[in-house]
Amino acid sequence: MTQCRVCKTTSHLISEELGVCLVCIRERPKEALPIALQAHARSRIAFGLPDKPPKDPDGISCRLCVNECRIPDNGIGYCGLRKNEGGKLTGASPDNGKLSWYHDPLPTNCVGDWICPGGTGAGYPIYDYSAGPEWGYKNLAVFFHACSFNCLYCQNWHFRRETLKPRFFSVRDLVSSVDEKTSCICYFGGDPTVQLPFSLKASRIARDENKERILRICWETNGSMQGKLLDEVVQTAMDTGGCVKFDLKAWNDNLHRALTGITNTRTIENFKRAGEKIKERPVPPLLIASTLVVPGYIDEEEIGNIAQFIASTDPDIPYSLLAFHPHFYMSDLPLTPKDLAYRCLQTAHEAGLTNVRLGNVHLLV
Repeated sequence: MTQCRVCKTTSHLISEELGVCLVCIRERPKEALPIALQAHARSRIAFGLPDKPPKDPDGISCRLCVNECRIPDNGIGYCGLRKNEGGKLTGASPDNGKLSWYHDPLPTNCVGDWICPGGTGAGYPIYDYSAGPEWGYKNLAVFFHACSFNCLYCQNWHFRRETLKPRFFSVRDLVSSVDEKTSCICYFGGDPTVQLPFSLKASRIARDENKERILRICWETNGSMQGKLLDEVVQTAMDTGGCVKFDLKAWNDNLHRALTGITNTRTIENFKRAGEKIKERPVPPLLIASTLVVPGYIDEEEIGNIAQFIASTDPDIPYSLLAFHPHFYMSDLPLTPKDLAYRCLQTAHEAGLTNVRLGNVHLLV
């Protein structure tokens, strides 16, 4: 049992490291948020990363994501990928990135496997080799080692161990792994946002070298990128039969900042922006969404507001509710209770969405 440092309520659904309860985050943010942001600072300093996006008025501007860092001389940006060395940005670029990759046999277990061509045959024969699952083909899964957010419950937090290491890989290193049985490339992480110039260039080269066959390009992202970069991502996914999956972590911005350290304003704007394109290619779905149901923090109210927002964009957008596994700085929370998951599922349906499902059901308790 943990006691909220604001209201003194005790509960097993309050994260000890975060230190504050959901009610106080929503209703008393002036008191709760500074406490939550202290947890973010601790979690970042442990990996040598800036505790918040740098805003040096004399620093070099990086505008790839919502953080819009102004990096001081000899300092690094929030994501850890770029450094101001003598007035010049060095580090990750369109040609070199911090990443790893591997091949996954199709159909695979990605968040969109229930609606994407590789798992369902949607879009056959234009975007899929088979009228059903693409047995015998594979996905090139590309994992980026940096992120524009700082989720305290990050399910892939280990990437932080790689962010500041000196080794980079080139676009050619990645593209050389695309062979005749690779029918899709999926960028995730971490998050692709802070290395979008790299993934977009790699995608262009891979498509140019494989013009005569199917090669879908997909992104899983927190959606915090610059709008013009999002437009390129959406167009690439649309042209190739791929999808763009947004991780909508929370609706209430104070809650989003407490959980991720960063505002959700750009993510909401970008989801709407991407939604303007979905009618141009309804099959397979161009835009999908997911939310991790974090017990004690993501409840029916959050899911209902997110679902209403998605439905206002288009009620047919696929939406996954994902069961939570305790990780990183929120490892003291329980697994997602089954009754909470199904209440959230019902709430999403009642908000008007037509295509909702529960993922990671083996984790429900």
